[in-house]
Parts: sequence; C-alpha cells; structure tokens
Amino acid sequence: MAIVLGCIADDFTGATDLANTLVKNGMRTVQVNGVPSGASLKDLGDAEAVVVALKSRTCPVHEAVTESLAALAWLRGLGPRQIFFKYCSTFDSTDMGNIGPVADALLDALDADFAIACPAFPTTGRTIYKGYLFVNDVLLSESSLKDHPLTPMRDANLVRVLSRQTDEMVGLVEHKTVRKGSAEVKAAFASLKKSGNRYAIVDALDDADLGVIGQAVADHPLITGGSGIALGLPENYRRQGLLGAAAKAQLPDVSGPAVVIAGSCSQATRAQVARAKKLWPTHQVDPLALGDVVNAARTVADKILAGLNAGPQLIYSTADPDTVQRVQSEMGRGQAGDTVERFFGRLARNLRDGGVRRFVVAGGETSGAVVQALGVQAMRIGPEIDPGVPWTESLSLGAADEAPLALTLKSGNFGAEDFFEKALAMLDERSAA
Repeated sequence: MAIVLGCIADDFTGATDLANTLVKNGMRTVQVNGVPSGASLKDLGDAEAVVVALKSRTCPVHEAVTESLAALAWLRGLGPRQIFFKYCSTFDSTDMGNIGPVADALLDALDADFAIACPAFPTTGRTIYKGYLFVNDVLLSESSLKDHPLTPMRDANLVRVLSRQTDEMVGLVEHKTVRKGSAEVKAAFASLKKSGNRYAIVDALDDADLGVIGQAVADHPLITGGSGIALGLPENYRRQGLLGAAAKAQLPDVSGPAVVIAGSCSQATRAQVARAKKLWPTHQVDPLALGDVVNAARTVADKILAGLNAGPQLIYSTADPDTVQRVQSEMGRGQAGDTVERFFGRLARNLRDGGVRRFVVAGGETSGAVVQALGVQAMRIGPEIDPGVPWTESLSLGAADEAPLALTLKSGNFGAEDFFEKALAMLDERSAA
C-alpha cells in the first residue's frame, strides 16, 4: 500500500515536530533521517506518512535544492497523494533562501503552478495576521528571534520575505477570508493564480483557521508551511477513506542511562539549561577552548560515563547572544557552529558506545549532528512531551537489528522551562510500570 503523505523537512527537530503533529491527529508516521538508500515501503511498516529530515535550512542554496529534490524523488517512489515541504514556524532560513528556492524547485518537479506558504502554529505562539508573523503576540522582528545567531529574523512581513527568495509573485489570503471557510479560501487561491501569483501567504490565528486552510489545500500537489498546517490534513485523508484506524503513540521501550545535549542558544533553551544546571551534573562547552574535537569529545565522554550511575547529565554550549557574538567574531559564524556540531556528534557516538541509550537534544542543528553521528536511519514517533516535541525510538531500515535508542529532538524555541526533566520522567514512569 502506498503512503498518503510524503514530507520534506529542512531540519531534524522540524521533522520530528511535523511527525508528532501527524501522529496526534491519527496518522501512522515514520521519520527517516536523510534520503534513504534502498529503503522501501516494506521497511516502513504500516506508515501512512513519511517525513524525510534534512539539514538544509542554512546550507548553501544549491545544496538545499539538490537534497530536497532527492528526497522528493525517493518519496514519489512510495506513491504519496501529496507532498509537504516543512520549514520552521518562524520562517527562518537565510534571508535569500532557502525556503523560496526549494519551494520553486519542488513545484517545478511536481509540474504544479501554485502553493501556499503558512508557517502558523498557534499552539506554540506562532500566528499570522495580514501577512505578518507574530511570536507570542509580538512581531517576529521584535521578538528574541530577531537576533538568532544563525537565522536572525528582522522582517515579520512574510510576503516581503518570500518575495526576496523567489522570482515568482507572492500574494496574501487575509484572515477575514479564512474566517469565511474553505470555499472562500479556495476562491481566493483561484483569484491569486489568475493574477499571476505562484504563492500565497495565508493568515491563521488559531487551530480552527488551520483546519479551514487544510480543507482548502486538499487537492494541492505541494503544501509548504510549518507543522501547524498539518493539523488539517489527516481529516482530508480520513474523509477519502485513505487512513486506517488510529494507533496510540507508544513511549520507547528503552532503558539505560540518559544525557541531555543542548546546542541551541534560543531564549527557551537558555531557560531550560538554567533550570537543569540546578538539578544535574553539567558540562559546559566553550567552542574557543575545544581544540582537537576528537580528543575533546573523548575527554568529556569519559567524565560523563564515569558518573552515569548518579543519574542524567547535561552537556551544553547554550549561551547568551553577547557570548555567541563574541565567539563568532573570533572564529567566524560558520566555523563556530561547525566546530560545536562536530563535537556534539562525536560526543554522542562516544556516549552511545559507552552505554547511553536515552538522548534529549535541544536545537535543530545540534539534533541533526547528533542523529547523523549516531547513524539513526529512521524513528518511530511516540507521545508528545510538550507541544511540538515527542519521544521517538530509533529504527533500522533494511539492516541488521540494532539496539534501539530513545531520542527526543527539540527545536530550540520549544518546550516549557522544565522540559528536560519532564521528558526523562516520562521514560522513567514507563520503566517503572
């Protein structure tokens, strides 16, 4: 049986966020990390949706396009009814890409002429009104994300932002139209297409709006947006008789030591790290002092492994914006980020080899580095910890069985202040049951 929805996500935490949304709304979902080689429907079990996680948010445009088209080609071999290009609910990539160029390439490959762009996710405080993106009722350009170390967002007008990334015309479907229902939204799409627009930013203030938009895009070959827009898709497929009975998401049945790795410097993660430092042994990573990454990762891993019996440990490079800017000015923005990612990837591999089976990871780039270093091919999506962040269990595709890992990959901006301890408590409760 073919899958129903094929998804391409531009980072690993975003992929997990999307997969979580689909599972919560009744779709059996598997996430694969990178474009698989040789994996088939048989390897994916009873999946109705497959999410391909890429590290394409901030890489050079041509790389993002090439990787996304490779993911599309693989997904189309599984026979999906629709393709979803998922990016962050704060529309953050680089100012001149990569959202626009990737969307252009996917539309061309699908021989399609129109797509929405709707990153709204009200559950996590991301809303769109008159084309402007708000974060917790503050304009994106006035929120803490305006100074993000990798993807500073200085413009909240999504029509302008997307128009800088594509040669195609970008229109707007305002909230007053969305409130009138899916028929009016579809009529607005038709009018925009007739006027030469290839994209439409669509306003959304709550989940009801996302449901309306979901109905309006039921026949679109390509949908682009944040995880929120996926709220309305499963019901479309359910009405068409394309989904089986919804299965309850299960926690990973993985015991053993746990670590928390935090690479994000977002405001939410900084608060989570500050709280965790009061609870657990911690190890701070200073990119300027790492030197040889391989040796540094081994040294830190040995310290952590020696104390695992005492409970979880936190390893973090999270820092305030001033510190991040100082490091970037000394090392270069790209070099600083690459050094930390290589360190965390090597560290995670050493910790796994030393017996760590549970990983909580904060930050999209960090999550990608860790998952790739661990060689995790795919993940079964479990229950939600906080909005947008589930537990997952690693899967092997077409290979010899490997001992599974429990992984949660958290976007830097997501999660309550007690997220780290809450995540591990869920697994502890399962182990005790």
